[in-house]
This record gives sequence, C-alpha cells and structure tokens, in this order.
Amino acid sequence: MATPQNLTQVQIWLLATRPRTLPAAAAPVLMASAIAFAEGKFALPAALAALAGALLLQIGANLANDVFDFHRGADTAERLGPTRVTQSGLLTPRQVLIGMWVTFGLAAVAGLYLISLVGWPVLAIGVLSILAAIAYSGGPLPFGYFGLGDLVVFIFFGPVAVGGTYYVQAGDVSLAAWLASIPLGLLASAILVVNNLRDIETDQRAGKHTLAVRIGVEATRWEYSILVGASFLAAPLMAVAGAAPIWVVLSWLGLPFAAKLLRIVWNQKGRPLNQALGGTGQLELLFGVLMGLGWVIAALLG
Repeated sequence: MATPQNLTQVQIWLLATRPRTLPAAAAPVLMASAIAFAEGKFALPAALAALAGALLLQIGANLANDVFDFHRGADTAERLGPTRVTQSGLLTPRQVLIGMWVTFGLAAVAGLYLISLVGWPVLAIGVLSILAAIAYSGGPLPFGYFGLGDLVVFIFFGPVAVGGTYYVQAGDVSLAAWLASIPLGLLASAILVVNNLRDIETDQRAGKHTLAVRIGVEATRWEYSILVGASFLAAPLMAVAGAAPIWVVLSWLGLPFAAKLLRIVWNQKGRPLNQALGGTGQLELLFGVLMGLGWVIAALLG
C-alpha cells in the first residue's frame, strides 16, 4: 500500500482533489438533469458541460481549502482527516495555488460553452461559485472560520447547483427543481458538518470557529441528524404536495445506509469519523440518483 512519502505525482494530485468529496458536486447535476428529462427539457451537451464544470469547481475549492488552511495554521501534524498535500509537504503552496487556478480556468471553459447556450446569467453563477470556493478559507474574512460554512455549502450545492444545471438545459428553473435542491443542499451541508465534528478540537486550537466549534459536539451531532432526516422527509412531502411523482420515494432505499452513518456520528469521534465523511458523500450521490430515477421512471411510464 502506498504511503504519502512514496506516491507518484499523479497519485499526489489525485489525493489533492479529494475524490470522496466529488459526489457532492455530481449529485445536483444528476438530479437536475433527471427532472429536466421528466419535463421534456433534457439537453445532454449542456448536462455534460454542467457536470464537468461542477466537478472542476469542487476540485478547485478543495485545492483552495488545502493551501489556505495551511497558511492559516488550521492544518497541522495533529490533523485527523485525510492527508492534505500542502501541510504534508507533498506539494508546495505555490504548486497548489497554480493547480487551483488552472482548475478554475478549466471550469471557466465549460462555463463559456454554457454561456453560449443560455446567456450571461451563467457567468454570474460561475464567478460567485469561484469566489465562494476561495472565500471559504481564503481572503480577509473566510466564512468557514466564522461559522457560516454550513449555510454557504447548502446554498451553492443545493439551489445554485440544481437550479443552475436545470437552467442551462431549460432556460428557466421549474418549481420541482427548486424544491429538489433543498434535500441535496442539506446532505451537502451534512458532509461539512461531519468534517467539522471530527476537527472540533484541532479547529478550536487553530482559531477556526466553525459552527461545530461554536455549538459543541452534541449539538453538532444533532445538526447532522436533522440535516439527514430532513433530506429523507423531503421526497414524500413533495409527492404528497403534488410537486413530484410518488416514485421519488425510491430515495428511501438509502435509509439503511443513512442509519449506519448516524450510528458512526453518534458513537465515534476523531479519526473514525472519516468513514462517515466519505459515506455522507456517497449517501448524497445515492440519494440524488434514486430520487432522480423516480422522476425518470414517472416520465417513462407516462
């Protein structure tokens, strides 16, 4: 098994992208595309460009977080999470910054294609997404250090990601897309919550005042539980309200997996929470695929 000291450059850069976080970027695109398909507005080229842009923005955000947390002293040898390439010395800060800007540049290429399809509103989405990615841990007032990360993640991985993906295919955003963005945003926030739960002690020593640091361990566990629980309640509520087909309750097939993650969050602390961190990303992807499949099935059944 490779150790951080004997990784190849390709493996190091792959590590820097944090693959376990990428489902959070893919799930909103898949969900929005499924709804667009059900409503007769699906456009494959736009969907693929949106997926590429979302993944690249997430990778750029991960690189930004890696290097800016290092500069602020939040990443130390006491770190409990997966290896950070800057803190561990696998890459220099300059290399990570260059990688960040190259990645954002590639995301901009995908954005230019989407602008050619539906116009300049996409530019605003892209610019705001890049600024949010950098401002999470960089800049003079990094919102991740002031307890605002949970809210910002909900906004950008929920309404912005789902609504934006639907918009580039349809030219507008339907009520179903707006409503479906809520559970995905909640699950994306849950990923950050378990990350911050794991790091409460080290973040507190580094002066990183995440919401988890501010409210403590037990309240953070409740926050995670509420976010996950509310996500699963969204599907039947939407179906009962007539805003989604009954097939969206297929998302409840992910409940056993969610229950497993909740047990980990409530019974573990520190490094063992890494399992719940990666698992919550997988849960969001599973939830998005299953809920989106509900719309597709309903459309095919007519």
